[in-house]
Amino acid sequence: MLTQTKIPESVLVVIYSPELDVLLLERADRPGYWQSVTGSKDRVDEPLRETAIREVAEETGATGRLVRKLGDVRYTYTWEGERVFKVVSFYLLRYGRGRLGDIQPEHAHEVADVRWLPLDDAPRLLAYGGEREMAERALAALSDDAL
Repeated sequence: MLTQTKIPESVLVVIYSPELDVLLLERADRPGYWQSVTGSKDRVDEPLRETAIREVAEETGATGRLVRKLGDVRYTYTWEGERVFKVVSFYLLRYGRGRLGDIQPEHAHEVADVRWLPLDDAPRLLAYGGEREMAERALAALSDDAL
């Protein structure tokens, strides 16, 4: 019986501006480590699209419009001696409004800084291969006339 409290489905969100900058955050627990917005479902029945929008607001103070799903990364890990199959769904979100850093106190401990950086630089700045790949997919998607 799996005893973990986290739901093994989460999101990573690439949020971009009209100038094609990407919003990255510096984790409070890892100074100098920049990443996209990430997070897990709050409840089993929460749609991942809602998780993506909620996590962006919680971690950055920004809101926006979900443009498309970029893909999924699947992997396994061990939690309390049990093997867990995890799915991370990647979404592309266009910034709408909000004041960066305007984070609710219960989430402030997660984020040290939030900053706009050129989307072209994101694949080089991000630490994880899956995240770099999704930043490259976002760049390709944004070159589409449909967006």
